[in-house]
Amino acid sequence: MSATLLVEDARKHFPSGDTVVRALDGVTVEARPGELIGIMGASGSGKSTMLLIAGLLEPPTDGAVYFRGECVSHPEADLDRLRDFRRRNIGFVFQKANLIPFLSALDNVALALQIDDVPVAQARDYAHELLVELGLGHRVDNRPARLSGGEQQRVAIARALANDPPLILADEPTAALDSVRSRQVMELFRTIADERQASVMVVTHDSRSIDLFDRVYEFSDGRILSENHSAAASTLVAR
Repeated sequence: MSATLLVEDARKHFPSGDTVVRALDGVTVEARPGELIGIMGASGSGKSTMLLIAGLLEPPTDGAVYFRGECVSHPEADLDRLRDFRRRNIGFVFQKANLIPFLSALDNVALALQIDDVPVAQARDYAHELLVELGLGHRVDNRPARLSGGEQQRVAIARALANDPPLILADEPTAALDSVRSRQVMELFRTIADERQASVMVVTHDSRSIDLFDRVYEFSDGRILSENHSAAASTLVAR
């Protein structure tokens, strides 16, 4: 089965005074349908930069990004085209839920569809379906301030799923949650990968749910230190 996402030999360099910061220095990662991929490493190791490249938010300085075998990003990529492609094919979840405070959970999710010109009634119906699927059917009319941190993050995940993207990228989505809610969110990503056959890639410092990942890439100084498969990834916990 071909990869949904392939980041191939990517480099991202930033000028800093008289030097160049090599945030990424020849990184190759992939995510296949139905896989939950972990990206781990210390702060400053290049994890979030890699997610920017993978999510088409930044083109690489060198290398390429392939989506279902098609090269979609490279150093000369058109930023407007990247934006349009990203909106149709990639869902994002961040450390903070970033919900609109004066909208209900339902309308926060429906808005993602309305931006793509889905009729309001249809957008709200599907938003309701998603929130029920994620265990928030009783919270659809609540604004973010009335939701717990874990509930807010589930609304953010529903929003990321609204356009049925084949790729979900999450950057430290459990950093602000306690251990119980963190596990619940990570189990939700596992379910999304399994049941929707989406490719889900999660940047995280939290090794407590490492058993849920199919593969884990460990980053260090802009490079991949190791790639661990399924149960073998649990060896990272002991480090």
